[in-house]
Amino acid sequence: MRVSQLPFAPIKTIPADADSKNHQLLVQAGFVRQLMAGVYTYTPLGLRTLNKIRNIIRTEMNKIGGQEILMPMLHPKGNWQRTGGWDNIDVLFKLKSRTGKEYALGQSHEEIITPLAKEIIQSYRDLPLSLYQIHWKFRDELRSKSGILRGREFEMKDMYSWHESQDDFEQFYSQVKQAYIKAYSKVGLMAKVTEASGGSFSNKISYEFMVLTDAGEDDIFYCPSCDFCVNQEIAQQKAGETCPRCSNEKLKAARASEVGNIFDLGQKYSQDFELTYMDKEGNHQYPIMGCYGWGTTRTMGVIVEKYNDKKGIIWPKTVAPFDIYLINIGLDPKQAQTIYQQLQAMGLEVIWDDREDQTPGSKFAQADLTGIPIRAVISERTGNKIELKARNEEKTSLIEIDKIPQVFNE
Repeated sequence: MRVSQLPFAPIKTIPADADSKNHQLLVQAGFVRQLMAGVYTYTPLGLRTLNKIRNIIRTEMNKIGGQEILMPMLHPKGNWQRTGGWDNIDVLFKLKSRTGKEYALGQSHEEIITPLAKEIIQSYRDLPLSLYQIHWKFRDELRSKSGILRGREFEMKDMYSWHESQDDFEQFYSQVKQAYIKAYSKVGLMAKVTEASGGSFSNKISYEFMVLTDAGEDDIFYCPSCDFCVNQEIAQQKAGETCPRCSNEKLKAARASEVGNIFDLGQKYSQDFELTYMDKEGNHQYPIMGCYGWGTTRTMGVIVEKYNDKKGIIWPKTVAPFDIYLINIGLDPKQAQTIYQQLQAMGLEVIWDDREDQTPGSKFAQADLTGIPIRAVISERTGNKIELKARNEEKTSLIEIDKIPQVFNE
């Protein structure tokens, strides 16, 4: 892509209503535009990053047997009445058609996926089953804040699974936890697996995946030495007390942002929709159900909260919209285009700042703001080499063009 063709240019002014780093920087760098509180448009840059997050999640869910589907966002009232959600979930958006029929905008999809699974699950031979989607959700938040961390419209990966027994469910539950940890690592985040209540979904303990950040909305206690972590709302411990798991360290308090969660739903939704299967003895049983959520757009915002400096965003290379930000200073445009094409032919994703009406300083500032992992400068001075600078470093180095892929991978 050429910067001259970029439809949403970065802006210098901080959005007046920006109450968080992710809101400020994503708008300034041209990744999102706010339509209204809690509702955003994702620009070509923003969509490229969002797609990379989606694909990392998709890869890990597929590895553990998840099968991707896509469900409606508009739901009939009857499905939500059947589970009690219509009257008991206060964030549910409700609509009425011209004919008087009532609908909900999906804030989750248990009410839709369960009757869908009923078509598939007839016998124990059909279990286990896991289905997931990456789709938009709607919640009637009283106060939408923190940029894309807390929206009224947001995207999630939500997966649901069904099992013959609690043991089988717990084995899969464990697989999902490990897949989540692996995928969070791939997007550049270290997520702490945190015990929490099941909330409106379940009366059992659930697990939240928390990333430490001052922009977070949750308070947690965690152990610096082991993986013990608990939400303060249900904690029996306090900061400064010895870790109950390893006994090696004192618990620390921190603010954190939830980026995912997994729930044991038991047989609630199976019973609500009369979803049964025939077991090996010929008896009808309700399968155990699990729910596994991951906020994709929220993850994008948390990454920005974690990785930024006074110049702008610093994307981890796995989710950056481009690998290289190419800047031409005084070199003949045809020569610059040849180098641009060479880099693309090497399999690198390159955004080329081909603007001739901008100063080098302006181009450098935009490269920093957008957070592309490597800045590459070409000029008459660099000759047949390219000056490279990593976004999170100050030093530069001259590299031969054919060695750039190796440098990027390192």
